[in-house]
Amino acid sequence: MMECSDEDSRPQKMHEEDPLSVDIPETAHQISKDSWFQVGFVLTTGINSAYVLGYSGTIMVPLGWIFGVVGLIAATAISLYANTLIANLHEFGGRRHIRYRDLAGYIYGRKAYSLTWGLQYVNLFMINTGFIILAGSALKAVYVLFRDDHALKLPYCIVIAGFVCALFAICIPHLSALRIWLGFSTFFSLVYIIIAFVLSLQDGIKAPARDYGIPGTTTSKIFTTIGAAANLVFAFNTGMLPEIQATVRKPVVDNMLKALYFQFTVGVLPMYLVTFVGYWAYGSSTSSYLLNNVTGPVWVKAMANISAFLQTVIALHIFASPMYEYVDTKYGIKGSALSFRNLSFRIAVRGGYLAINTLVSALLPFLGDFMSLTGAISTFPLTFILANHMYLVAKKNKLNSLQKLWHWLNVCFFGSMSVAAAIAALRLIAVDSKAYHVFADI
Repeated sequence: MMECSDEDSRPQKMHEEDPLSVDIPETAHQISKDSWFQVGFVLTTGINSAYVLGYSGTIMVPLGWIFGVVGLIAATAISLYANTLIANLHEFGGRRHIRYRDLAGYIYGRKAYSLTWGLQYVNLFMINTGFIILAGSALKAVYVLFRDDHALKLPYCIVIAGFVCALFAICIPHLSALRIWLGFSTFFSLVYIIIAFVLSLQDGIKAPARDYGIPGTTTSKIFTTIGAAANLVFAFNTGMLPEIQATVRKPVVDNMLKALYFQFTVGVLPMYLVTFVGYWAYGSSTSSYLLNNVTGPVWVKAMANISAFLQTVIALHIFASPMYEYVDTKYGIKGSALSFRNLSFRIAVRGGYLAINTLVSALLPFLGDFMSLTGAISTFPLTFILANHMYLVAKKNKLNSLQKLWHWLNVCFFGSMSVAAAIAALRLIAVDSKAYHVFADI
């Protein structure tokens, strides 16, 4: 843990002359210690989480070959661009902004600070809800490989997954403490990606011609296409880049850019591989969890699902870390991670937070819909709208008219996409809620 002196621990003001300025506390977590390579692996862990097993079904099926491939490549380029904008603002004004809300508050003021924190909280809560659904689905997939009595239902698996995630959160005090777990995460990712790729390839070679037509009525196609656009941006973005950048050692901007280039070059290749091959093998019948489609030896499929479960536990911790940092800092949780006060605090707070996540996951276990809604109401605003507008405001005296127009076009376009995608995602959830009861075993 990072030790702070009394002078360093005093809150800093964003705008000394602004009566509406807010206090920005120092963090109780460790910062400025990690290499760009470790941060690159944190980002790659997020992009190659078990969510990649759903992109064949949630992106390619609604979009088809042409729009799916073009969309993924375009989303990669656009996401890299938007993330570099945020990374370049990390030391704006001569100070480090180690939280997304700190940066927004410094540029805009108190209201933006609160709004950004609200958006980010919703974003990370829904991402973590999806992770618990994924982990529960992986556990159920392992069970049905060996038993067909349907005794262990998806809601029970989700509760088990939530409990394991809580245990891991209690044991790992902060983001930098992951260290060796990032290596395990990479190993687990490679296991389920390679197995999904190989088994899908084998099935595709043996299978007759597949149907790649976009399923549904004309109306449903419109909504699922818009929802898939939200899934595209969800696939590449964390909504917590400043918090991750806070862990990298100086020079923070240059090192973060190296980590981002690593993420969006080497890091995206496994995701591309499994997404395209999965859709090629099963066409429009591809499910939102690819391992449910593949055929092969039971022990191989079990290993893939167990790896997906374990990697999801690690990945969830990354996306929950801003919430943990907030409460740890607010209540002064510093010093030894094993002290009675600190350990009991993590058990109560992190356990309670993940219990709520688990309840929502079991209540509405519609993974693809959560991905769409997360992309619509938080990933679009945080990563694209806010990034472009913050850069526009921060660099307004250094941008020419054409550059300003470019950023305004981005703000308007992604604002429209956010509204349309939110409507589409809410419709999908409403439709699925009618088709399935709450706590559905799907």
